[in-house]
Amino acid sequence: MSKELKIVLIGAGNVGFHLGKKLHEVGLEIEQVYSRKITKAKRLGKIIKCEAIQNLDDILTKADLYILAVPDSAIEKVAADLSKKIPNSKLVVHTSGATPSTVLKPYFKNYGIFYPLQTFSIGREVNFENIPICIDSNLKKHRIFLEKLGKRISQNVHQINDRERAILHVAAVFVNNFSNNLFTIGEKITSTENLPFDILKPLIKETVEKITQHSPSEMQTGPAKRGDKITIELHLKYLEKNFPEFIEVYQTMTQNINSNFSKNHS
Repeated sequence: MSKELKIVLIGAGNVGFHLGKKLHEVGLEIEQVYSRKITKAKRLGKIIKCEAIQNLDDILTKADLYILAVPDSAIEKVAADLSKKIPNSKLVVHTSGATPSTVLKPYFKNYGIFYPLQTFSIGREVNFENIPICIDSNLKKHRIFLEKLGKRISQNVHQINDRERAILHVAAVFVNNFSNNLFTIGEKITSTENLPFDILKPLIKETVEKITQHSPSEMQTGPAKRGDKITIELHLKYLEKNFPEFIEVYQTMTQNINSNFSKNHS
């Protein structure tokens, strides 16, 4: 892939920030970065040495690729606005896991997906080497192009269609967003009771490390899996007295684990 490839990055939030940095690091030229908040665009633009803009009227029209790294709710509006500024023959992709690529179809002849399947926070560095990059496009030549682009930043590139990507996104919400919320609950319980949350971190680490070599279902432990009703009742009584807002979460998770274990081991 030529180093002369010209990219315009639309969005400088969590995904746009890290993706822009990585593309720049591997020698790809980002011509512009756009954000509704010029401070965000300037912050990233300074790092990746490109022009920062906050008005689509200033968008370059001769780039090879336009990457929409914006919230799902904004993708179609940004695409519609962008289509009034650049030729509809340009290749435009978005980085969403949940929104289909076809949301871009009414506005551009060439469209696709460039979705890094990872959780991003601006204040935390990420290693792109093994981050799954899910790509797709309406044309084979662009799928090949996006695959090559993905391989510039990761060794883990997959052609994933809209249906498959939507399924992966649902699963990702469970393993990332929901699990992190459970960590948040654990932190609230320990901090409220003046106990250090750090005591639980080796347990969290071991839980994650075990599933790198085994199926999560095989590694399930705990009172729900054992059917330990006495311990479960003690937990529920504690929660009812101290954290009633977490009772439903505890009960739902317990019932789900118990049900899954009973089905898988009957």
